[in-house]
Amino acid sequence: MDIFEKLAQDLKGQGRRIVFPEGSDKRIMGAAVRLKADGVVDPVLLGSQAELKQVASENNFDLSGIEILDPATYPAADKQAMHDALLERRKGKNTPEEVDQMLTDVSYFGTMLVYLGKVDGMVSGAVHSTGATVRPALQIIKTKPGQKRISGAFIMQKGEERYIFADCAINIELDAETMAAVALQSAETAELFGLDPKVAMLSFSTKGSAKGEMVTKVAEATKLVQAQAPTLAVDGELQFDAAFVPEVGALKAPDSKVAGHANVFVFPSLEAGNIGYKIAQRFGGFEAVGPILQGLNAPIADLSRGTSEEDVYKVALITAAQVK
Repeated sequence: MDIFEKLAQDLKGQGRRIVFPEGSDKRIMGAAVRLKADGVVDPVLLGSQAELKQVASENNFDLSGIEILDPATYPAADKQAMHDALLERRKGKNTPEEVDQMLTDVSYFGTMLVYLGKVDGMVSGAVHSTGATVRPALQIIKTKPGQKRISGAFIMQKGEERYIFADCAINIELDAETMAAVALQSAETAELFGLDPKVAMLSFSTKGSAKGEMVTKVAEATKLVQAQAPTLAVDGELQFDAAFVPEVGALKAPDSKVAGHANVFVFPSLEAGNIGYKIAQRFGGFEAVGPILQGLNAPIADLSRGTSEEDVYKVALITAAQVK
């Protein structure tokens, strides 16, 4: 079964509420209508009733049963409670006036709905930048206990093949500690989608075949992961071919349990990860779904501004599946 068919099957009837701050975007609305019709997610669209109804009419979308929240007409008592909660969360960092201004931003408004437990998760980014989605998440939702960073992973899928690529979206430069954190987060993501994680810590070197600070960083990151998760199958440093091709893995890293069999690929920099997933997508014909934001206290997803209705639908499934 396709991974997303399995997610949809598992989510049916669970009533997971996902907010979409960019409710008037037709890609968002089309996905929300499908999610509601399929019974897999209860979407909440932010925006004015008039504008959303106009978009629905122009695109023949049926909004029956879909909740629409207009931040401009949100009940005064609820808005005050939201204001007070955000002011407390940003204590010493923002004034009451600044908090009022922040809540006019749909990204902050949607994130506060997640924080207050009004919804289970949020999907945004079809119109807004990554920063506009991630900044409120980091300021309000924050990272999970014991984690200092978040990261962005993609599910790469083609036929029966499924892989996790990270970090492809968030951290420009990764030191050994951050790369180790990305590996542990990505292993959790793999398990969420039914994969038994075999984590390759990628480099331009395999087991000391080349030297340099970048190679040392990956080797150190691997040791950190092994110390923190001794039962996790992880190895590095590995070149991509050694991690992916069994014959090459056996030749270059004969004692490795990961080489040639990896399904989670951790890149040493955002530059490498972003280029890598796009090569796999465009040359290799893989579907790239994400980025999935890893390491947050609650599920928040950041779409690409080039996203499609299908992408939004699938990212919403992923977000709903991350709800604890």
